[in-house]
Amino acid sequence: MTTEFALLFAIGFVAQLVDGTLGMAYGVLTNAALLTMGLPPAHASALVHTAEVFTTGASAASHIYHRNVDWRMVARLGVTGVLGAILGAWILSNIEIGAARRIVYAYLLVMGLYILWQSARIALTPRTPAGWLAPLGLLAGFLDASGGGGWGPVTTSTLIGSGHAPRQTVGSVNTTELGASPLVNLIPVVLGGVLAAPVGGWAVKHVPARALMIAVGTLIVTLSVFQLLRAFHLI
Repeated sequence: MTTEFALLFAIGFVAQLVDGTLGMAYGVLTNAALLTMGLPPAHASALVHTAEVFTTGASAASHIYHRNVDWRMVARLGVTGVLGAILGAWILSNIEIGAARRIVYAYLLVMGLYILWQSARIALTPRTPAGWLAPLGLLAGFLDASGGGGWGPVTTSTLIGSGHAPRQTVGSVNTTELGASPLVNLIPVVLGGVLAAPVGGWAVKHVPARALMIAVGTLIVTLSVFQLLRAFHLI
């Protein structure tokens, strides 16, 4: 097993373990790590979303088994999520690579800060759920495809904050997530993610969400700041 294969495997495993537990951060974590390894933004985004075909399938099966899914939520988020993803992928593939890197790093920094902010709000008193699931899916799908991550941070945090039960939110968001990339990069990311997926369905009931969100947010912010400084030749 080469060093690169082992690193990609670890990235996929850790990212899916976090995502299966929190309902967010697979794309953000994986994309940030792949960009740090030197992959172009469009390549990294395509790899992340191709891998998610497999990893979210395994994750969805685990959440369905543990009865964590609200199918009404899945239906409302799914259609507009696909439309937003198509638009985001088109934009990412039609801008200059250097500009794309800076945009994506800035976006990931915002997502990391957003996750940290939401970690302080996750236990708020539930409010009456609003009727904006379809527009939320459109926005989250667009951000996820154009930035290589963000579906979970946007949808999960918003839904939990609006009063949806965390357990059903995580399960439904992961199930709703159900481009082409080089197999040499794709295979280890998929293997790591698929192996971690079954654990996520169980862990969502047992792992403290706030501590994990803080750790994830801190990691993403650190990686994004470092890459932004490099992109603007400040280090």
